Amino acid sequence: MKVLHVITGLGIGGAEQQLRLLLRHLPVSSAVVTLTNPGAVADGLRADGVPVAHLGMRGNRDLSALPRLTRLIRHGGYDVVHTHLYRACVYGRLAARLAGTRTVIATEHSLGAAQIEGRPLSPGARALYLATERLGTATVAVSGTVARRLTGWGVPPARIRMVPNGIDVARFAHDPEAGRAARRRLGLAPDDVVVGGVGRLAAGKRFDTLIRAVAGLPGTRLLLVGEGEARGRLARVAAECRVADRVVWAGAVDEGLPALLSAMDVFVSPSADEAFGLAIVEALAAGLPVRYAACPALEDLPPGEAPGARRIGGSVHDVVSALREVCRGGRPERLPVPPAARRYDIARSAQELLSLYHEASAR
Repeated sequence: MKVLHVITGLGIGGAEQQLRLLLRHLPVSSAVVTLTNPGAVADGLRADGVPVAHLGMRGNRDLSALPRLTRLIRHGGYDVVHTHLYRACVYGRLAARLAGTRTVIATEHSLGAAQIEGRPLSPGARALYLATERLGTATVAVSGTVARRLTGWGVPPARIRMVPNGIDVARFAHDPEAGRAARRRLGLAPDDVVVGGVGRLAAGKRFDTLIRAVAGLPGTRLLLVGEGEARGRLARVAAECRVADRVVWAGAVDEGLPALLSAMDVFVSPSADEAFGLAIVEALAAGLPVRYAACPALEDLPPGEAPGARRIGGSVHDVVSALREVCRGGRPERLPVPPAARRYDIARSAQELLSLYHEASAR
């Protein structure tokens, strides 16, 4: 089976890294085309032996990309076209239909309650999404929460398949030596209480709340892993709160993330609108106590699957109170890997996706 994955960009991000991880476990012939930004994940895919093409799209309304993508799909003779992220879903579904590909799958990675891929939802974006959704065979939701949101939008439930995001649990196992080395590299002392956050530095992630909370907790350091357009604003918040010297900016990382999680003592996700919460599941796999404002990956599970995780409010006061509780007495102990992390094993997600490919192709 030949499968072409179409994605909006391949910079370091949750959906992009999830695609790379999936392709390592999918027993099919895979290729990838990125509409824009063939960044670090594109390099990683090529290192894995996956062909990557760059379409060179110049913007959301670059309609010249459509015939180029159509030709690429037609000449490749793909059995399945699988699209990821909003722009790639819109253009990819249409191009696949024009190219004559009968099986078109789309994964909805980033549909929040009020935003999609970090941008506020608009009637126009919703209408365009629904119009092109009908051109596909099935839409994959990465969580039960996203499946319910799609149904609420008007996507027929029969067209929705839930295949959760996955992680390589063993990769994130706590490594004390790697954590100590990461601390030395970043200038973090062995006895520092390190609060961690991971994600795109965008307004919706609300890392400013985390910075203000750490400002109210003397003796703590904040390690932020990620990059994005809000970096400058967050740095100004840190300066205004007089904690610029206590915030460490690790930047966007891929292979080095497990070591950075091993360097943290507690993980906090202040974002109030998530489609899955992949970084939270990775933190749990690293044995970290976790405090979060929203995480469908955990909220869709039975109680008790993640005993080290607690849902908290999204205010600075809520985060401060939660951190005081978990860090009482200094650095908290590592926790066992919970059932929730093992439930989201990437091999299981890849198998479910492969089954969907075969079912959709048979139809």
